[in-house]
Amino acid sequence: MEKIYLDNAATTQVDERVAKTMMPYFSEKFGNASSKHSFGFEAKKVLEDSREIIAKSINAEPEEIIFTSGGTESNNLALKGLIFSNPEKNHIITSKIEHDSVLNPCRWLEKRGIKITYLGVDKEGFINLEELKKSITSKTLLVSIIHANNEIGTIQDIEKIGKICREKKVLFHTDACQSYTKAKIDVKKQNIDLMTLNAHKIHGPKGVGALYIRKGIRITPLLHGGGHENNLRSGTENIPGIVGFAEAVKISKPEHAEKMRKLRDMLINSMLKIPGTKLNGAHEKRLCNNINISFSNIEGEAVCDYMNSYNIFLSTGSACSSKSLEPSHVLASLGMPEIQANSSVRISLSRFNTEKEIKRAAEILSDVVNKLRGISPFKV
Repeated sequence: MEKIYLDNAATTQVDERVAKTMMPYFSEKFGNASSKHSFGFEAKKVLEDSREIIAKSINAEPEEIIFTSGGTESNNLALKGLIFSNPEKNHIITSKIEHDSVLNPCRWLEKRGIKITYLGVDKEGFINLEELKKSITSKTLLVSIIHANNEIGTIQDIEKIGKICREKKVLFHTDACQSYTKAKIDVKKQNIDLMTLNAHKIHGPKGVGALYIRKGIRITPLLHGGGHENNLRSGTENIPGIVGFAEAVKISKPEHAEKMRKLRDMLINSMLKIPGTKLNGAHEKRLCNNINISFSNIEGEAVCDYMNSYNIFLSTGSACSSKSLEPSHVLASLGMPEIQANSSVRISLSRFNTEKEIKRAAEILSDVVNKLRGISPFKV
């Protein structure tokens, strides 16, 4: 049976061209970028070439890109590293719909005396910019707002958020793991001071990411050692992963996002024809590959399990929280009742999906929903 993968917000298939580009750096060009010989120089050159590719993609300078192990490390470095370096400030503003790799560091910092303000969101997942302005005080160090939410796909207006932060003289960090290469990002135009990126959401390898840190910002490293990455992230650089990350960025094109958007809309239109369905999150300012939808009176987990039996793979929310039995904190923040949150599924596409796959997924999903409703004690 044909496999249809629709869980690309969790991770993506590594592009064959990316894998091919990485291979020599495992066995032939395996030098350490810190070594003072030709193998090391070769590794150092490709490291800096990769840094330049990623910097250019967001209109940053190469020295402003710090390579990490992924989005979680980058988010932790941004939040904790700034607090450690700026003891005169003790206030961070974030939102209730952030990824756990922002929320959990915030909770950790709260236990150590840092004040955290968690902004609410409207029914589509947008923060209120006036509430943001009013929340900023003389003690505020940082505003950290996710660019595009990993569960509902809502894209925040980071240019306006960045402008507010710049006017109020506070730092602005955004987690752009889901939006990178799918939405326009320009750190200068959008007044971004720090930004989290990773590779495995854009058809690159797992275990590698980056943190953009605007030149001149003080930040304390979390890892201490040999002083790699401009003394901000010690540890031998993952050259194969970094090479793959850069290649994935090079391959990404605007037409890929347009293709995903067309397939997304096709699938949304098909699903909304099923009675008792509701699209969650933003209707307009939404990630090109994201669909989050509720099917009344049936459980999202049951939908995913049935779809899995047809070799069609989707999820009920963030892969990082998939072991939790609690309702999604993102959907709860939209004001959604628990029963509706538990009836939701997340479908996330990639450029490798085809129209044929989407039509088949829509057809089977409709059958599965009808089948589950047929055995449900509730009626639509």
